[in-house]
This record gives sequence, C-alpha cells and structure tokens, in this order.
Amino acid sequence: MLKSKMKWKFPKKINDITNLNSNKFSPLIKELLLQRGVSSDEEAEKFVSPDLNNLQSAELLADIETATERVHKAIALDEKILVYGDYDADGVSSTAIMIKTLQELGANCDYYIPNRFTEGYGPNEKAFREAYKHGCRLIITVDTGIASVHEAAIAKELGMDLIITDHHEPQEELPDAFAIIHPKCSHDYTFKELAGAGVAFKFAQSLLNDFPKQYLDYLVIGTIADLVPLIDENRILAYYGLKALTTSEKPGLIALKKVCGITEDVSEEDIGFSMAPRLNAVGRLQDADLAVQLLLTDDQDEADQMAETVHSINQKRQKIVSDIVKEAEEMAAPTEGQGVIVAAKEGWNQGVLGIVASNLVRKYDRPAIVLSIMPEEGVAKGSARSIPAFDLFSGCMKIRDVFTQFGGHAQAAGMTLPLDNLQRLMTELNSIINEQLSDEDFTQEIEVTKTIALPEINEALVEEISQLAPFGMGNPKPVFHIKALPADARKIGANKNHLKMQFKDNTKTLDGIGFGFGELYAHLSPKTDVSIVGELNINEWNGFRKVQMVMQDMKIDEMQLFDHRGAKKFDVMPYVSLSGEHAVVKQAAADSSAFPDNVHFVGYDTDNKHLSDVHNLFLYDLPSDLATLQALVQQLNPQNIHVCFQIDDSAFMKPFPSREDFKWLYAHLAKRKKIDIKKEAAMIMEAKAWTYDQIMFMANVFFDLDFVKIENDVMQLSSNPLKKDLSESAVYQERLKKAEIEKVLYYSTYDELKSWLFNCMDDRHTLEEELVNGL
Repeated sequence: MLKSKMKWKFPKKINDITNLNSNKFSPLIKELLLQRGVSSDEEAEKFVSPDLNNLQSAELLADIETATERVHKAIALDEKILVYGDYDADGVSSTAIMIKTLQELGANCDYYIPNRFTEGYGPNEKAFREAYKHGCRLIITVDTGIASVHEAAIAKELGMDLIITDHHEPQEELPDAFAIIHPKCSHDYTFKELAGAGVAFKFAQSLLNDFPKQYLDYLVIGTIADLVPLIDENRILAYYGLKALTTSEKPGLIALKKVCGITEDVSEEDIGFSMAPRLNAVGRLQDADLAVQLLLTDDQDEADQMAETVHSINQKRQKIVSDIVKEAEEMAAPTEGQGVIVAAKEGWNQGVLGIVASNLVRKYDRPAIVLSIMPEEGVAKGSARSIPAFDLFSGCMKIRDVFTQFGGHAQAAGMTLPLDNLQRLMTELNSIINEQLSDEDFTQEIEVTKTIALPEINEALVEEISQLAPFGMGNPKPVFHIKALPADARKIGANKNHLKMQFKDNTKTLDGIGFGFGELYAHLSPKTDVSIVGELNINEWNGFRKVQMVMQDMKIDEMQLFDHRGAKKFDVMPYVSLSGEHAVVKQAAADSSAFPDNVHFVGYDTDNKHLSDVHNLFLYDLPSDLATLQALVQQLNPQNIHVCFQIDDSAFMKPFPSREDFKWLYAHLAKRKKIDIKKEAAMIMEAKAWTYDQIMFMANVFFDLDFVKIENDVMQLSSNPLKKDLSESAVYQERLKKAEIEKVLYYSTYDELKSWLFNCMDDRHTLEEELVNGL
C-alpha cells in the first residue's frame, strides 16, 4: 500500500445530463460543464464560446462616471496626472493599461511604482507629497489603494484629487477619495472578481468611450497572474486576451515571449509559469520600473535588451528563493498541534517571501507567514499564504491590532508588525486556526474530475477538453483518475528525481510523468495496480505527438510484496515514513539505535502483542517454521511486506539422501562393523557420488535414532537398536522442515511467495469476520 499525499475529492456522480440537449457537446463535456454549474444549453454556449457582448457595462461601476469626467477635465486643463501602481504582474499590467490610455487621450501623465523595500506596499505619504511638489494634481491608483485611508487624507489636505481603482478586499473604513472604482464597492456591478488589470481596463473603456481591445494583451497577463477566478467576465476577457497576446505586436510583449521560449499560441500556463514570474521578479528584487518600461516601450531593440535583463533577474530570484526556503524549513518545521508556520530572520529579501511562504504551505499543509526582521526599525515585514480551509484575511483581521500594516485576500496577505508582536501573532493565530480547523483540513485536497479508462484516452479527448480553456481558479483544468498496472516504470532526469510510467491496453499506451516523484519508484512492486491522478496533455517531441498524464498524486490500494531476497545491501530507510509503525525481523539488531523510534526490531519468539497494523514488515531472518511466520504476519497486519532473506548454507539446495541411500550406508556399516568417517568418506563419496554433507547427515540421523554410536569420528552400530522409521528422527525432520521453509520463502517465484503470504492475511481477515459476527 502507498498512501496518497493529498485527499482525492471526487464529485458526486452526475447521471442526468438531459438539461444539456445540444448535440454540439459530447457526454464528457456535458458532465464537465455540469460540474462547473453550467446547467442549460444557453449557459453552455456562453461558456464554450465566450462573447465580448456578454460583458457588463463599465458604467455600472460606482464612481466611474465621476472619475471619467475628472480625468477629461485634467486633460483639458493640462494637469499632470500620476498613475500610482503596484510592483507585481497585475500592478505593472494595470499601470501599462492606464498610461497607454491616458497617452492615447493626450494626457500629461507619468507613473509611479513604490519600491517594495524602502516604501512597502501601496500608496504612501512621502510619495504623495513628492507628486504634489512636482505639480501633480490628480492621482489614479491601479491595483492598489483601497486600504489607504491615511494617504487619501493627505491627498485631500494637499488639494490633490485621488481616484482609486482596486480589487483587493475593502476593509472596515474606506478612504475618503474623489472616486473609488472597485467591483466590491459597486452594488450594481454584479461580477466582483475582476483583477486589478480588469478594473483598470474597465476604467480605460469609460475614458475612451470605446472597448479598448488594443489593451487585452496587457489585461490577460494581470488577470491570470493574480489568480482571480476565470469565470464569468474574467473568462471572457482571458479568452480574448490570450488571442490578443498571441498576435500582439507590442515590442515588449514580443521580447518577453521570446525569452520565455513561447513560439506558438500563448496559453494560460505560459503566463502563469513563464511570463508573470519574470515580470514579478523585477519588483521582488529591485524597483519595478523596468517591468513597466518593458511593457510600454515602442522600440524592439530596447525591448529585447530589457527582456534579457528581466530574464536574468528572474534567475537570480530563483536562487534566492531556494536558499531562503532551505533556511525557513530548518527553523520552522511544524510541531504537533501547530496550526500556522511563522518563520522570521534578518536579511531575508522581502520581495520573495510570498513565494517562500507558498513553498512552506505546499510542504507542510499549514498556513505560513514568512517575515524579514528589520532590527533598526523594530519591525518585521513579509508575506503570508494559506490553505483552502482557512481564510487568512478574516483570521488576521480578528487580530488586526497585531499589525501596523495588513492587507490581502483569503489565501494571501502582506503585513508589517512590531518585533515584540511576533510571538503574539503565532500564539493568537494558532489558536484561531486550531479552533476553526480539524486535522483533515491540514491535508491538501485535489479535485478529481472523474475516473477514466485507458481506452478512452486519446488526442481527440485532449482536444475536446481544450474547449473549456482557459483554465484557472474557478475553472480548473480537469484532473482524471486512472487505475492500471504499469507495463514499465523508471526514474528519469539528471538527478533521477522524476518518475515515468507507461500503461498499455492492447494497442494503446499512455505515459505518466511525475515531476519530483522519483522517490516513489521504490514503492512500486511487480504486478500491482497503481492509481494516479493528473492532467492530460499532448507531448510533442521530434515531430511525434503523444498523450501523456502529468501526475499530481499517486497511491496503491492493495497490500504489496517487495522482493529483496539475496540482496547484499538493502536499506530500509527509503520505505520508512515518519508516521505509522514499522517492524524489522532481524536478530542482528545492534544498530537499531540508528533508526527512528517508529522502527521496531522484533523476533519470531518475542511478545509482539503491543504492535499491530504496521506500515512495513521487513523480514531478514527465516522462521524456524512456517506457522510462526504466519502468526507474526497475522499479528502485525502489515500494509507492505519486504522479504530480505539471505541464505549462506542452504538445506534446500543440498542433495537429500533417499531411503535407498540410507539403506546402503547402514548395510555398508553392518558389513564393516565400524567406519572411520574422516578416513573413509572420500572413498564412499567417490563410490556413490555423494557429498560429504550427505554422509554426515545420514550419520547424524542414525545417531539420533540410536542406530549407531559416534566417537572421535568413528561410527559403529549400536547393540540391539530399536526398529524406527527415518521420519522419527528430529534431525531428519528438521532438515525436511528447513528445506521446505527455504522452498516456500526463498526459492519460490514472486507469485508463489505473494500468494502464500497474502493467504496468511486472508486467514486473519476471515477470523476477524467470524469474531465480528459472533461465530
């Protein structure tokens, strides 16, 4: 057995798909649509074929008309307008949309992105005062500002008008701004999940009095990068945005796609895993101006140079993240009952702490807060990420007074707090989490779309599923489950840290690739079905196209037998998990202290009643009889059995004398009266083609039955021996028993041994059923 790392959550089976009558959709697509809450042909058509005409009017956003009038007035008066953005991919995309829109309108405008390290997140008083000194009288925030109560008051004090466009969670007090354009502050605007770029795009639409399709390529980057739900309007905007980004002629986007190695149609995965991380990296390690300049430039040579610099910054970012993750894991591995991870250290780069926190969440299944300590200021600044079961924003708002600054979403947040509050943060948030969550909530879940059989998997299926793209939050890429016997499995990659399996069904094959799954190779046993869940895609290589499953998790439901018989060096540790109990049957247990506490050395003759239901049973020593082993297996009830037997002196492989052999030797002794075994053994061996072991064995059997006496290697007949059968000799029976044990446990085939051991377990389960039923 092999436990999955995540909880596999299957949807309720949908038997009735009659509400979707259109012949345009296959039964699978209908099932997937129903899982997504699409229950009519009209809704299905809208989902599969997004239409820009189904977008809500930008005018439904509160304050947008007031804000539009103010901007046009500023343009008419040639007032200087400052676009105040954020340093992540959504923020720089929003900034690019707004600057390009204002330039198109002929505005006197500039942009400002705060420095993450010297200014922190969001608007700040110093920046506003500097803007005023430089003649600015109107500030437009994009992807930020909804929590800037103090900064809005400063703007008003200075005589500057402030227009806030944002999508982050509004807090208890809203800023006193000239206008706030925010879906969640707009009663009439029913879709609340626009990204910052989406809100900026809507404002651009109002300012231009036209749909700004020329900025869809910017919009899609911010929308997908910020992980907003790709449903409703976001789905429509992302769908057309990907098409626009694929054909975009903007030099910066051409250069960015080039360094990302994107040569074909741009997908949501290209943005999420390649383009957005590079744009984010700039603001994480330095001033984010370079990212905005890359998006805005009209010069291709300049764009190519900037894109290369951005790519280099991202490589540096990856190295920094790797180093901090290692340090954070060493200092913050959670103990029992700990609901939240808090890691803090001086010198950590604040720009990558969100990524570090995400790594810790994935590894430990706990909300994680990672902070950089700034002793000169007496504060810690950083980021937090959560698990699906815990709303981080709501939880932290319950202890808002712990922080000097705080903002974010249910799953991600940024914060600053006094150093003296670190322990309080951990204690109070830990208490809130443990009060709200159960143990099961700390296990990652994976939503499995459905179980599918190998014959159903082909290129046409993958192409059919692509009708539901773009995939993302709220519209996840389908995850399928298959259970099958691998025809082949091997570790791949330079460090052999990936696992590749191949499944065959008649003429069809399916490759399963598990990145980072290399350690699971040791947990595969012959002729055992494995269950895997993952996404289907088409792997193109050297002109060949082949469907493959990118595995996300794996498990094995049945008890397994691992055959290590005869292996000179076998290490149990790759199979030993920190949870559960493991048993080792090995007399030479002097090195047991080198093993974790959950590894128990036991014997066939020891009292093992304290131990049962072990994960792994490692059998090094052969038992004295098969019944003893059977009893041990039934007592320990292992999920997996590892046979590690070694034999140096085999009874089974030695020739066993026949009854005729015994008769000849006895007759020879009767004739000779006595035999000096040392002197005459060679002659007998040559005459009968026997081994020395055969002669000594027969002599010991005769001695055991009192047929002979042996002194100083001289064997002679006993006087008046009783008539006995050879089977009455303990030596004879012990040799037979030892040979039978070796035959069953050591010289058997894998299938024979598996059948014998599993029958032991079947006997146990039969007995348990009888006891339960009172028999």
